[in-house]
Amino acid sequence: MTIDRSHLERLSIELADAGKLIEAGWIGYRLVVMHPDAPLVQLEECKLAFFAGAQHLFGSLMNILDPGDEEPTEADLRKMDLIDKELRTFAEQFALQASKPKGSA
Repeated sequence: MTIDRSHLERLSIELADAGKLIEAGWIGYRLVVMHPDAPLVQLEECKLAFFAGAQHLFGSLMNILDPGDEEPTEADLRKMDLIDKELRTFAEQFALQASKPKGSA
């Protein structure tokens, strides 16, 4: 199945404007990663894990950012850079894993 990335981007913007950014991410994840015939229990468990990860990240951000400042502090920016680095490393590893040939020769 070919994924129309421009459609996913438009959908993400629409859902984000409606307060559903995490839902947009879940839809993209489901389309790209999950088998179209995945059983309902797998979809439910994966969605739970996806949203739990998003909740963890958001809750953690709210707890680790310096309180009281309208603008991000240098420490805030450093923390965000570290999160960015961690997620980019994950994405690179995921892309490598997804590109490995399956089966045997």
